[in-house]
Amino acid sequence: MSDVREILGGWQSDGIGFVRFELPDMHGISRSKTIPIAHAFDYAERGLNMYGGASVLDTRSDVVPGTLYHDEKGYGDQLLFPDPNSAAVIPWMDRTARLICDAQWYDGTPLAATPRSVFRRAQDKARSMGFDTLMGSEFEFYLLTGDTHEPLFDGYQIFNTVRNDYVPTIRRIIEEMSKVGVDIITANCEYAGSQWEINFAPGRGLAGPDDAFTFKNGVKEIAKQDGYLATFMTKPWGDRSGSGCHTHLSLLSTDSGTNAFGDPDDPQGMTDTCRSFIAGILKYARAFDAVIAPTVNCLRRRRPHTFSPSNISWGLEDRSALVRVKGGGSEHKHIEYRAPSALSNPYLVGAALIQAGLRGIEERLPAPEPAKPGMPAEEDPSFEKLPIALEESLQALEQEPATKEFFGEEFVTAYSAMRRYELSRFTDWVTDWERAEYLELF
Repeated sequence: MSDVREILGGWQSDGIGFVRFELPDMHGISRSKTIPIAHAFDYAERGLNMYGGASVLDTRSDVVPGTLYHDEKGYGDQLLFPDPNSAAVIPWMDRTARLICDAQWYDGTPLAATPRSVFRRAQDKARSMGFDTLMGSEFEFYLLTGDTHEPLFDGYQIFNTVRNDYVPTIRRIIEEMSKVGVDIITANCEYAGSQWEINFAPGRGLAGPDDAFTFKNGVKEIAKQDGYLATFMTKPWGDRSGSGCHTHLSLLSTDSGTNAFGDPDDPQGMTDTCRSFIAGILKYARAFDAVIAPTVNCLRRRRPHTFSPSNISWGLEDRSALVRVKGGGSEHKHIEYRAPSALSNPYLVGAALIQAGLRGIEERLPAPEPAKPGMPAEEDPSFEKLPIALEESLQALEQEPATKEFFGEEFVTAYSAMRRYELSRFTDWVTDWERAEYLELF
């Protein structure tokens, strides 16, 4: 608490007037309260009360039965306690700073299903095995008109210099993110018209998903201020590119900080630790796919010849494989998991990859043969397919015993109930296609 009080005191001296206490929910969306800084000291010490079910609301913010934190807790409050390592001044807001928080019940019990808690569980596992993690996220997103939600331009324009800075908002995002501690490294327009990809440096430990959380929510805020809608929805249109989030991950030795994946004397430049890590991810890929592609819309991206993987495979620099091994020198060797959607929750994606990969190391699993050179992995019929329906991936999550160890039983129960509730709402929805097809004919 002394660290938080010192941070708040410094902010107050610098003229900061407000502090946001932020809680990442199941979707990676920020749920927060804004506090005049004079009151933030007290809340930081005793905890800020917030409705206890806020983190397990569904995408419509419905109170979903069976998610453990609603009626099961008498619709009571949780307490948010700020993490001083997350402290940042928000440059796109007036005299405002933020603290990302962890949640407890009034009796001190943590809310184990909250995404940050789930990621901490994976971090603790890694450290118990002598590793820390380095994680980076590559988000694609669309920038649309604020009123009609239409693209700003059409056509296939990837890397087009004129389109890269098509509106000043893109340059503003780059500049503002660097000020909040998200180290932007590249920016370009993406394949579809009005789609961009802005990348930032990977973060060690919790900084990896914390930076991704800050980036996504910050992009949406900045775009709204400029009159646009930034959307990380996976597939807004059937005839345009989907938005993904390739996730980069490596293990570092906690003692030396050296990369545990690279071996300059190996023909593939990889250690056996890296191979076993990949093997663990491949073994459990179907079991954790419901957190990698968490909505029915995400699975519309899973199509051949779209650089979105459709089977359980790995390869060296193969963009169609599920796991792509990257890095020229051994010190940069890492994996790229290509299945996550742009709307995926980075805390949950990171936790899934870390836990499954560590299980592979524990069991000393050998990696299967990589995709054959000259044949993209997606074209090899021998590889097992990834799920193409949310019901299928939810069943895999619920039926695999290892997922309760990876994420915790509390999370699996809450998450499955929430996603199944969303799925039931989708199933009950009568679409425009159905009306166009059947209304007049019958």
